Amino acid sequence: MASTHIYSAYDDDLKFLTRRISEMGGLAEQMVSDAVRALVNGDISLAQKVISDDVILDNAEREVGEKAIITIARRQPMAADLREIMGSIRIAADLERVGDLGKNTAKRVIAVQSTGVPRKLARGLEHLAELALVQLKEVLDVYTSRVADKAKSIRERDEEIDAMYTSLFREMLTYMMEDPRNITSCTHLLFCAKNIERIGDHATNIAETIYYMATGAQPEGERPKDDTANTVGAVTE
Repeated sequence: MASTHIYSAYDDDLKFLTRRISEMGGLAEQMVSDAVRALVNGDISLAQKVISDDVILDNAEREVGEKAIITIARRQPMAADLREIMGSIRIAADLERVGDLGKNTAKRVIAVQSTGVPRKLARGLEHLAELALVQLKEVLDVYTSRVADKAKSIRERDEEIDAMYTSLFREMLTYMMEDPRNITSCTHLLFCAKNIERIGDHATNIAETIYYMATGAQPEGERPKDDTANTVGAVTE
């Protein structure tokens, strides 16, 4: 009877971690979507909501970490169970960083509000965000199903986001060269585009973690990359 109680409590711990990761994923997705919408529409109140929501995501990551440490100390898991718990810590960290990138994008809204975002660049940012959010949503679905092949497939599709970012990067440089008055606003937009592109990198990290959780091995080969923007000047934040 005691053994059954121990396993039940352990299952509850794992379910807690899974539930919190799923909740973090949903909030991170919403923050990024809202941040891009706020940027394109100059919506300061929505941007402020994104910034305030980041505290919720930070607290959730700490909760996952604390629960994982307590579970390891109490249950002393091995093999697949240990991978499950360590994977939760890694995924929570990636999702917290996605939230940070959404928050950083939202912080740029006030800076570009006075000039607005040119329609062509707005479409590019929206398309880039759509690609990144689709990848994030798909990898969170795989977190639920734990299908290793799907996780590996998502990992290998990161180059599509990189290519879109490179195209947008060059387009913004063209705007700046055509009219020096565009330099300030386009610089802010370059940081926003890089933030969105990095969301794809975190989705790829999560895919690799899920693959490891499911198989006990790391995916073979290097990640496919097509981010040639770094050859003309990297943008980091």
